[in-house]
Amino acid sequence: MRAYKVYAIGNGTVIDHIPSGCALKVYEILRLNEYDHIVTIGMNLESKKMVRKDILKIENKTLSKDELNKIAVVAPNATINIIRNQQISEKFGVEVPDVIEKIIKCPNPKCITRNQHVETKFYKMADKPIEVKCHYCERVFAEFGLN
Repeated sequence: MRAYKVYAIGNGTVIDHIPSGCALKVYEILRLNEYDHIVTIGMNLESKKMVRKDILKIENKTLSKDELNKIAVVAPNATINIIRNQQISEKFGVEVPDVIEKIIKCPNPKCITRNQHVETKFYKMADKPIEVKCHYCERVFAEFGLN
């Protein structure tokens, strides 16, 4: 395994074990393009847990429960590291919420959410792999797009 040089943050959040190729989705979901501090993205890094992984380091940001829920939908095995004074002060995994609102879109082209301005709402049916049931059309999906 190679050593990587990545900017160390003094305070903030590190999102580790993002599936390879999904870091930009997490970046988009968290709207980090609007964030004024340093954000470091590592993609396709070697991993002991996964073959390849992505990682996000966000300086001076603590994620809300809502933001963690959003990450869990895209990266259900992600690990969150809270950094304080250049040390990991907390480490925990994300959890897919029981109810997922406004994060994903229904793949069913006949669903009301695809044809009218109705916010999406899904119920978690299974964790790994993630399966969700649309509140409106009541179909169950394992693959879906982001809103």
